[in-house]
Amino acid sequence: MSKIKKALSMSYLVLAAVIWGVAFVAQVDAINYVGSFTYTGVRFGLGALSLIPIILIFERGAKGGEKLKSTFIAGILAGVILFAAVNLQQVGIEMTQSAGKAGFITGLYTVIVPVIGIFIGRRSGLSIWIGAVCACVGLYLLSVTNGFAAPETGDIVLFAGALLWAVHILVIDKFVGGIYPLRFSALQFSVCAAISMACAFAFETVSLRGILAGYAPILYGGVLSAGIAYTLQIVGQKDVEPAKAAIVFSMESLFAAIGGALILGERMTARGYIGCGFIFAGIIVSQLTFAKPEKPVQNAKDPEGA
Repeated sequence: MSKIKKALSMSYLVLAAVIWGVAFVAQVDAINYVGSFTYTGVRFGLGALSLIPIILIFERGAKGGEKLKSTFIAGILAGVILFAAVNLQQVGIEMTQSAGKAGFITGLYTVIVPVIGIFIGRRSGLSIWIGAVCACVGLYLLSVTNGFAAPETGDIVLFAGALLWAVHILVIDKFVGGIYPLRFSALQFSVCAAISMACAFAFETVSLRGILAGYAPILYGGVLSAGIAYTLQIVGQKDVEPAKAAIVFSMESLFAAIGGALILGERMTARGYIGCGFIFAGIIVSQLTFAKPEKPVQNAKDPEGA
């Protein structure tokens, strides 16, 4: 793989993290107008619709066969996981009443991805483990200001969501080489939207007036955060291993803090800046390759190398 191609893939993932980070601001604002399931359903429905013209341009000539079958299977599977991960995160936030704690626990997928990788034959190098630990330390310093002791029910819900975010990354890595990425994105969004709207009608009061009133955060979440950012994730992960991708995505919390400062007027403490430093360090370290020391070549006739 060329360095230019790899750098381009990394830039796609960083851009996705930027969009997702700022999306936290949109999500906070959207709750003032609609329920959580409604927001998720409308958001990902718009994300699917926004991809239709792009699919007609870039994947119009897509043929049937094994690749289309893989796209369908992967899209359905990823859509169900996406629905569960997104809504578990929201329920966890509501239960804990702590966005900081939620940000840290969710960010643990940075370490969960390489851990799961051990059991599926995807072993990560030392640089990735060091980078993941640095990113988690950074997430803790950036997100958790008061600390927490024994896990509560909300903490467990958030951790379940983090597990699913890790699984989502690994599912994409599993299928990404043999699918139509735009069609895959549209299908997973459609599945997520359909299940979310079913839950919205079952558990919430769905109001067209509320949806129209919250058009700005809904459009951002649908077109940018869903339609564009998740597609960037799929394209970027083609040439970036999942453990490294997870570390890059940990920047989401960093950009959420920046978005909060610029848009909501929030201020970051010195502890937060240190956390940002750890996250950047983790990303940089994860891109390094630690070469193993070469063993001296011994002469076949002279075991002592003399």
